[in-house]
Amino acid sequence: MQRKFSRSSMRIKLVATLTVAGLVATTGTALADADADRKVVQEALDQVVGSGGALGVQARVTDGRQRFTARSGKAELDSNRPVPENGRFRVGSITKTFVSTVLLQLAGEGRVDLDAPVVRYLPGLIDGRITTRQLLQHTSGLYNYTDALPLDPDEFEKIRYKHWNPEDLLKISTGRPLDFDPGTRWSYSNTNYVVVGLLVEKLTGRPYEKAVEQRILKPLRLDDTEVPGDRVEIRGPHAHGYVTVAGKPNDITRINPSVAWAAGEMISTTRDLDTFGVALASGRLLGPAQLQEMAKTSAVSPEYGLGLQVETLPCGTKVWGHGGGIPGYSSQLLTTPDTTKRLELSATSAPTVGDPGDAFRKLLTEVFC
Repeated sequence: MQRKFSRSSMRIKLVATLTVAGLVATTGTALADADADRKVVQEALDQVVGSGGALGVQARVTDGRQRFTARSGKAELDSNRPVPENGRFRVGSITKTFVSTVLLQLAGEGRVDLDAPVVRYLPGLIDGRITTRQLLQHTSGLYNYTDALPLDPDEFEKIRYKHWNPEDLLKISTGRPLDFDPGTRWSYSNTNYVVVGLLVEKLTGRPYEKAVEQRILKPLRLDDTEVPGDRVEIRGPHAHGYVTVAGKPNDITRINPSVAWAAGEMISTTRDLDTFGVALASGRLLGPAQLQEMAKTSAVSPEYGLGLQVETLPCGTKVWGHGGGIPGYSSQLLTTPDTTKRLELSATSAPTVGDPGDAFRKLLTEVFC
């Protein structure tokens, strides 16, 4: 889906990412070492909700030794219950960073060559020119299967509980020609991470979700993070997302997330995402060589590494992370490489669509600039 944040990303987008630079506009020179002001953060979240851009929003902010959470809006449309401060939510494409981390661990163990053709490990699956690195960096040229799905709210309602095998999702893509020759362009494609998930399974001999659990979730004790499979519920405290179907508000919280699989099915919390982001950036999950590969961009992919957004904000602050979108939820995980400034956020969609762009710009400027 689109990388740039737009009103539509609050609606029925499956696994979108947010372009951080596109959200931040600053005038003059910002002081990167200034502490984030809780009052300004709260004002920004209130503006997100007030704009109609979200029904509810929760954020976790770290700025040096200062750490706090903030929230705005409500958890359900016909209730005054506030958004849980550490509620669980669908993280969408932030899943890609988890899956990329696992594959880079395997690369560090010598079990996969990032620059070898994928067909060395999965014969006949995709075009023989495509490498593992090109999958991770979205330069493979594989058609984005979600572009062929009925994502309009009225149409998605018909398939919201459908089970999808990864082979079904891949077939949607491979039934079409490549969008471009591998390695010549950058284009965000969820198909890439369906193949990455299958590759992890081939290399480990177990379901990809078990590899994620064994290698990341359990070591970091991310007890509120899960790979749900066909489970349609979000267990534990959570806010609800809404869309408009047949002219009426419709709760879209319950879906079968297998439609996103390794490209975007995971559920987490801001606390767990913060723990993951710190562990990743500080080198706890990857060796120096693999972390360097993850953050490495290229001429055709100047702002995206291997499952990781790498951007410099207009104020000069460099950030790593990923965004995500799936029906009902938009999310963001961002950290400076030294982890001194961090933001994790989840926003639930409202049935009426507003434009929260200015509010998000205010929030990101306050936290990172």
